[in-house]
Amino acid sequence: MRIAFHAPLKAPDWPVPSGDRTIARAIVASLQAVGHEVIVACRLRTFDGKGDRARQEALRERGERLARGLVERYRGPGVRRPDLWLTYHLYHKAPDHVGPLVCRELGLPYVVIEASHSPRQSEGPWREGNGLVAAALLQAALVVSLNRRDPPAIAALGVDAGRMRLLAVPADLNAFARAADERARHRAVIAARHGLAAEEPRLITAAMMRAGDKVASYQLLAEALDLLGERAWRLLVAGDGAARGEMEDMFVRHGRRVVFLGALGREALAEYLSAADLFVWPAINEAIGMAILEAQAAGLAAVVGDAGDVRSVCEDGVTARVVPIRDARAFARAVRDYLDAPGVLVGDGEAARERALRVHSLEAAGRQLDGWLREVVPDRRGEKR
Repeated sequence: MRIAFHAPLKAPDWPVPSGDRTIARAIVASLQAVGHEVIVACRLRTFDGKGDRARQEALRERGERLARGLVERYRGPGVRRPDLWLTYHLYHKAPDHVGPLVCRELGLPYVVIEASHSPRQSEGPWREGNGLVAAALLQAALVVSLNRRDPPAIAALGVDAGRMRLLAVPADLNAFARAADERARHRAVIAARHGLAAEEPRLITAAMMRAGDKVASYQLLAEALDLLGERAWRLLVAGDGAARGEMEDMFVRHGRRVVFLGALGREALAEYLSAADLFVWPAINEAIGMAILEAQAAGLAAVVGDAGDVRSVCEDGVTARVVPIRDARAFARAVRDYLDAPGVLVGDGEAARERALRVHSLEAAGRQLDGWLREVVPDRRGEKR
């Protein structure tokens, strides 16, 4: 079928890398993998992070103009209209001003993947956005959640359970799985490149370097490393951003034990992950953690903070150690336990890879989405297909 796709927070071709953009791309790819045609119908970014009512109103007016233009276009002669509209990631700071209007005018099914609604936002600077999200969810023929936190609040709006589904986060993990197959080669190359000793356990983390929760996570990681004492380890840090100088200052006391790699492309990141021993990330206020999933696909166990829906990608005690959030001592203890039991570390890494590829692959997500979408798209005879 032909699917019109819109991501109000970040379009799939948004220039700045992020977990949100990665998931948007994965959803598109998973649908394409099972034969659907996906067109990015709109690239309007509706995000307002400051509660600026004037900006919100301007974005709403622009969105409505774009919607009317799309309706006119799709009604034009010789134009094949979409079979449905799919919007990815709705919340009060980034509502959808386009999809609901287009679907009402053309009688198309409106589908949402990942949305959150908070009664606390019914007052304050984002109340209109929150109300628009509620209206969109009530209009939706299907609401697919990527984590277990959102469905209760969505159901409380009056969205019945028959229109709600839960999907494991889809991810393109092929590059990371391939790198794991050449782990020995990557370990040797990267050891020579950075002067890493074979007997030193290699920890690795990967995250953007920006103010707020990322800085807090890096700070806690530095504190946890302090608690490892004289134990041997090296930390590889993949990532870059405006706060990089601040990040480097946090780790300066660890000297050459910490190697900053800068921003890495997908293939390079896969190689570094596969060459490491353990992924570490405190995950403060992390929603899901795509980097964690990529590390697991590369064959790494992980120590992560128990934030958001991290447990949807980490099985505590099987593929990872999930520790209390903001607890540097618990984090250090989990890292130490893994380093003291190399057999367990390897076994959990193998389990992590198997689970990531089985549960989170594009093909698995595509098959599940395909079945759900065919339930809401009427065929030419007015039946369901």
